[in-house]
Formats: sequence, C-alpha cells, structure tokens
Amino acid sequence: MTMIADPEQYFRNFIPPRDEILRELEQEAKDERIPIVGPVVGELLFILARAVRAQRILELGTAIGYSAIYLAHGCEPAKGRVITLEWDEGMAARARSNIAKAGLSHLVEVQVGDAQKLMADMTGGTFDLVFLDIDKEGYLPALAHCHRLLKTGGLLIADNVGFAGADPFNQGIMADRRWRAVSLLCFLPNHSPEKDGLAFAVKVA
Repeated sequence: MTMIADPEQYFRNFIPPRDEILRELEQEAKDERIPIVGPVVGELLFILARAVRAQRILELGTAIGYSAIYLAHGCEPAKGRVITLEWDEGMAARARSNIAKAGLSHLVEVQVGDAQKLMADMTGGTFDLVFLDIDKEGYLPALAHCHRLLKTGGLLIADNVGFAGADPFNQGIMADRRWRAVSLLCFLPNHSPEKDGLAFAVKVA
C-alpha cells in the first residue's frame, strides 16, 4: 500500500488548535528554551485524561504549567483535580500564574519540592493517571511511587523515553509484571524534541 509522501510535513498539517494562553506559553518556551510537551502531546494528554474519566491526576514536572493546563481541561468534566510537582520555586510561581490566566486554579495544585520526597509523603492508591516528565534519570526511582500511588487500572504516561537517561526506566517497566506497558517512537510536531519516545502503561497488579 502506498504511504503518504513526506509524512512529517503532512502530519504538521494536523497540529491541534489551542487557546491563546497555550500559544503564548509555546512562544515563551521557545524563547527561553524551556522544554514543553507541545500541542500534539498536550492534546494526547487531554484525550487520555478525558477517556479514562480521570478525577485525580498526578504530574511530575510542572515547568511553566503547559501540560498541567491540558490535563486540567481533560479532567474538568469529571470534576477532577491535578496535583503537579515542581522542584524550582520560580518556575512553580510562573506555572501558578499561567494556570490562573487559563482559569484553572481551582483544578490545579502546584507543589514545590523534590518529586521523590513529595511522593513519599502521599498516601497510596489515590490517582487515576500519572504523567511523568522530570529529569529522565529520576524516572526509574519514581516508578515505585507511581505504582503505589496509582489505582489498579490506572494509567502511567512517560514523556521523553527516547532520551538515554530514560533507558533504566524503559528496561525496568517492561520487565515488571505489575505493568502492561508499550513504548512508541513518535514524530511529535512542536515537541521538544520532535522525534522522541512516549511510554504508556497500565497498572495491572
């Protein structure tokens, strides 16, 4: 069967539309070289949060609040809530401001500190979805907390698993029978970088 010619350029035509606040954040991220998930992965987060009817979402790695906005919109019909963790106080303050501009402060709580320590203080089994987007070397150490905090049947999404630092995580989650996981190499327009991996896993035990 004949494939589409120049598929990367073709799929650039399908970048989802987004609100002005998200476009502003995309420009800020570009100007300041702040890694964000971009509109394709952002829309995917929205779709998945909406599809699983998430009421409790945990995000590791807030940055300027871009992905938290998508997650909050995704869980809004279920009267859900996003807890997002950011180690940098200045970045967390910016995220809170951006989330407020988006009118979503009532749905998003930004916590400041080391993700591992913050997660260690949380009670187990409370989240429907976890989005992992911190330093890639921190992915594997965070996995045990993700397992403890996700409900059975809960969804784990990990960004940037094409980075070398994510290799221990990639190996670990695929070998762990408590997860059903798949990693995909993707072309992701306006993501940082545009060719990267995403991992999806369901807690099964």
